[in-house]
Amino acid sequence: MESLTETRHASLKRPPVSECRDACLVKIYPPGPGMGARFLLNENPVVIGRGDDCDIRLNDHSVSRRHARIELTSKGFQATDLQSTNGTFINDRPADDSGLHDGDNLRVGSSIFRFLSGGNVEAEYHEEIYRLAISDALTEVHNHRYLMEFLEREVSRSVRHHRPLALVLIDIDFFKTINDQRGHLAGDYALRELAGIIKASVRKEELFARYGGEEFALVLPETGFAEARDAAERLRAAVEAHPFCHDNEPFKLTISLGGAVTTGDDESLTPNDLIREADARLYQSKREGRNRVTM
Repeated sequence: MESLTETRHASLKRPPVSECRDACLVKIYPPGPGMGARFLLNENPVVIGRGDDCDIRLNDHSVSRRHARIELTSKGFQATDLQSTNGTFINDRPADDSGLHDGDNLRVGSSIFRFLSGGNVEAEYHEEIYRLAISDALTEVHNHRYLMEFLEREVSRSVRHHRPLALVLIDIDFFKTINDQRGHLAGDYALRELAGIIKASVRKEELFARYGGEEFALVLPETGFAEARDAAERLRAAVEAHPFCHDNEPFKLTISLGGAVTTGDDESLTPNDLIREADARLYQSKREGRNRVTM
């Protein structure tokens, strides 16, 4: 993916309070130096695109020269696609002159912005920055940093109370082929869709997180070998049966899973030990044909 550059603050006048509340766009994806950049919005239309004359400039080939426009109307801020190549989306639905509501995700090519318009935008902005620190903006699940903190706590608890704990690593099969043949936007779609399938099955005491790239992790406290294996198999089957479709082109997607379980009896166990064991089983699944679970 191309690195992105953008104006960190759009040079726009602050609107009169009587015309609209404070509002802004916060860049939440992809990771990198531009993540967290804030762009103030007011009564002047804002054009997002790759061209030098755009108010918010994104140096990314997935973005058209003049890609989208944000403007204030009598109904609030609205997003309009400017006949871009890859479209403009609000919460994964085509913009089509749609209104923006507080907390909406605006996707322009490979970039994602969060729209904030609450009563205290400054407080919301800082809350968003914290959320970026612990979450993966593309898939809206927890990130690697939060995963390691959670796993550290759960391993300590497992050892202290001699309770079972399972870790399952999940990898998309042939993900590079999706990117190469269908493009990176299709790859992003596959990651988001997969995360949604799995997240719907995760209980509140469990943790589902993006481990990195096309790999995810599922931490299952108080879960023994048989339960963890069954849970992993249900996820594998659900993904295999799911109808993935991007740009009106359906495709199949499968995952390989590897899991490790501790009973809490090994006092020297560390989170990295559990990860290494699960990772070894994941690669065993891949060596033995993919689209399978190895515990």
